[in-house]
Amino acid sequence: MFRFDNPTYLWLLLLIPLLAMIYLYSLRQSKRRLKRFGSLKLMHQLSPMASPRRKLIKFVLAELILTLLILIVARPQIGNKIANNTSREGIEVIMALDISNSMLATDVVPSRLDKSKLMVEGLMNKFTKNKLGLIVFAGDAFVQLPITSDYVSAKMFLDNINPSLIGTQGTDIGKAINLAMHSFTPNTQTGKAIVVITDGEDNEGGAEAMAKQAQEKGIKVFILGIGSTLGTTIPMPNGEDLRDANGNIVKTHLNEEMCKKIADAGHGVYIHVDNSSVADALLERELGKLQKGEINNVVYSDYDEQFQAFALLAVLSLIIDVFILERKRKY
Repeated sequence: MFRFDNPTYLWLLLLIPLLAMIYLYSLRQSKRRLKRFGSLKLMHQLSPMASPRRKLIKFVLAELILTLLILIVARPQIGNKIANNTSREGIEVIMALDISNSMLATDVVPSRLDKSKLMVEGLMNKFTKNKLGLIVFAGDAFVQLPITSDYVSAKMFLDNINPSLIGTQGTDIGKAINLAMHSFTPNTQTGKAIVVITDGEDNEGGAEAMAKQAQEKGIKVFILGIGSTLGTTIPMPNGEDLRDANGNIVKTHLNEEMCKKIADAGHGVYIHVDNSSVADALLERELGKLQKGEINNVVYSDYDEQFQAFALLAVLSLIIDVFILERKRKY
């Protein structure tokens, strides 16, 4: 199991594109200043030893060194010692979390997305004998965390979930269910369930068919519909409400009817999520009805530091940077 022991420092990686933009801006300003004295071609002829390419190479090396240092500070680690590898009775659950922009709506406090993440974390805290996986989806879907019983790592992945993880907007519930179906272990004796947390808006279609396929494989599909059917605006990170291509403010509504149809097709249950904890209790009760089978729980207790390779690359990059001058060599 690979992880970063201090993942908060990874936010410093945002400095990389920021510095790149500042560098490009400074180049542009430099060209403007040179044009005041004459043509750029003439300026280059008057300073034959100047080398813009070498400056660019040195900047790229500086960016690489900074990236490697940030990764080192974040402490990359690989689990090397298994603290718990036992067989016990339990179930397997794949949580499919909608992270489309509409999940930023605040008709559920603190927001639809944050409430969903709190529900997933609460389920982890009570799922000590079971296995859980995490899928995020919008217009596309991918596995955020393979099915596991190592909830320490699972919570770390959960913290970093936001709509920017998927560039394709929409709500393709069918694709999420299809991916979840193929993410379980081959164990046929263990009860399996897919829990989709979504507002059901802008669904791409095919979700009912996929839920039926899952049911035929013995996998129940539960739908947690989050939000209000009355509709609300979608606040964006810049503080403004989301607008469509025509400049109109977008309103998002919970598509409760569609959510119920998908749950029925998957022989599961539809549960409405609001500001109370009722949905948590209902979901826990329904999952408790699933057949328990023998599962292996593997939890890592010791991790080896993996910063050495990053440090070596940083040192090599620094040495290369020292030997590259910004001006051309005479020979």
